[in-house]
Amino acid sequence: MKLYITPGSPYARMARIVVIEKGLEGRVEIIVAQTRSADSPYYRINPSGRVPYLVRDDGVGLEESAVICDYLDRLAGKPAFNPPGDAWEARRLEALARSLMDGLAVWGREIVRPQDERSPTVIQHESDRGRRMADLWEAEIGHPLLHGALNRVQVTLACALGLEARLLDFRWRPGHPHLSGWFDRIAARPSFAATAPPGA
Repeated sequence: MKLYITPGSPYARMARIVVIEKGLEGRVEIIVAQTRSADSPYYRINPSGRVPYLVRDDGVGLEESAVICDYLDRLAGKPAFNPPGDAWEARRLEALARSLMDGLAVWGREIVRPQDERSPTVIQHESDRGRRMADLWEAEIGHPLLHGALNRVQVTLACALGLEARLLDFRWRPGHPHLSGWFDRIAARPSFAATAPPGA
């Protein structure tokens, strides 16, 4: 299988973490895709140009990080990343983590535009959203689904918070000691260390 990624994408990072955690390095080739470039050869593989993108052994492509993570998790018939217990509660938390990640991704795309093309309104909006979401997660971080065996909620939240390496103005740690402690513990896992995004 081939997994197309970009090193800074938190969405691709999620899939890369699952590859490592599930011991699939020998079955999944990681390929850095050229995105946001006119006439990139990658667009012939995935016309949407998004990452991650998994091309299965049968040639069928899968897009969307949650779909890819779920597929990789179930390959050996022993899924481990679906949170235990109340499925709706897990989906609620995963959606909140994804909301944080989505907002930060918009912010990140905006600040790499040429200076005269950036929208201060968009940057401020996403900065404010990030601050509010950090407050929310400081209150939620004691939830049982955020502890114990690694699951998709934890991976999504940690990959979102890890964008601090690329968004230097995303200062979520002050005033959030519980969230900071949780993140530091999970970021020390080999799979997270091996997939850390490049700095700004």
